[in-house]
Amino acid sequence: QEGLKQCLSEFKQQLAWVERLDVTLGQVADPVSQSASDKDAVDPENDFQREMSFYRQAQAAVLEALPRLRKLQVPTRRPDDYFAEMAKSDQQMQKIRQKLKSKQEAMERSEKAKQLRAMRKYGKKVQTEILQRRQKEKKNMLNAVKKYQKGLSDKLDFLDEEQTSSQGNKKGSANQRIKKGPNAKRRYKNQKFGFGGKKKGSKWNTKESFNDVSSFRSKVAHNKGPGKAGKGGKKALNKRPGKRARQKMKSRAR
Repeated sequence: QEGLKQCLSEFKQQLAWVERLDVTLGQVADPVSQSASDKDAVDPENDFQREMSFYRQAQAAVLEALPRLRKLQVPTRRPDDYFAEMAKSDQQMQKIRQKLKSKQEAMERSEKAKQLRAMRKYGKKVQTEILQRRQKEKKNMLNAVKKYQKGLSDKLDFLDEEQTSSQGNKKGSANQRIKKGPNAKRRYKNQKFGFGGKKKGSKWNTKESFNDVSSFRSKVAHNKGPGKAGKGGKKALNKRPGKRARQKMKSRAR
């Protein structure tokens, strides 16, 4: 104990209170009960009571120190235009800002990807529903046609439904079905260059050509033309000699 007191006397300095700002207080009573018996009633094993005792003691020390500071004309509030020095440099804050920005961008990209996946999934679902509905309509129409063919039903309502559905899905499809003949491009070329007529199948027989016998010649058809022998007649003489005769004639001429 004497050694401790000697060490204390060696480093102890007699400074003013404003330089030390030390406030020593004992245990503070509970302001709710205001009874002296509650001072010793704090259970050290109870964390809540112990922390509340520390809190009340610190609050009482602040209430005791503030009037002394005001008396010494020491400011206790920070000015409104006071800017404290940052604990981190601007470069470090810039790195932190960039990191936060990159994290935010990554979160936005992931959110957009999730939305796109959800939209694709929803689009596929809608597409499958449309295909199923079309298949169901087709099946119902085929069943109705079969019933009509077998005489089980005399209603033709399915034709009207098919026509209205086709008009709702494709605009102008009815006009394209009714429209016959060449298209506008073909008509323009026919008008500009003319139409040469049908080429394919031009030599085929028709009813008129089959019945037309004006160009029929019996002599030519039955091999009775000039220079050709008829039945029982003589064969026409061949004026040109044969090959051997021609060779003999050539050898004699040499």
